[in-house]
Amino acid sequence: MQDECTVNQTVKYLGKKWTLLIILELYKGDGYTRRFTEMKERLPGITAKVLSARLKELEEEGLVEKKIDTKTIPVRSEYTLTESGLGLVEVIKDIKRWALRWKIENLACGAQDCRDCVL
Repeated sequence: MQDECTVNQTVKYLGKKWTLLIILELYKGDGYTRRFTEMKERLPGITAKVLSARLKELEEEGLVEKKIDTKTIPVRSEYTLTESGLGLVEVIKDIKRWALRWKIENLACGAQDCRDCVL
C-alpha cells in the first residue's frame, strides 16, 4: 500500500488505541463536549499522557476543537467534536451495526445509539 493512500493515512491516527473511544466519549457529552478530566474519569485505564496526545492528534486532524477557560483556577480544557468528528461517529455506528450482525459472540448491545450507552 502506498504511503500516500487515503486509507493508510487515516488509519495512522484512527487505528491508535483509545482514539475511537475518545470520539465516542465526546459524542456522549452535552453539546458533544467534555472536559479533559471528565474523559480521563470515563476512560478507565487511559493515562493522562496518552489522552493528551490523542486529543492533540484529533485536534490537528480537525475532528476535535479545544477551548481553554483561563478564567478558572485551575485552567480548564474543553474538547468538542467538529462536524467532521460527528461524521466519524456515524462510521463508528456503522462498525457497531456490522459487529452486531456478523460477530455471533458479541454481547447484545442495549443501546441503539452509542450516545445512550452507559458503558
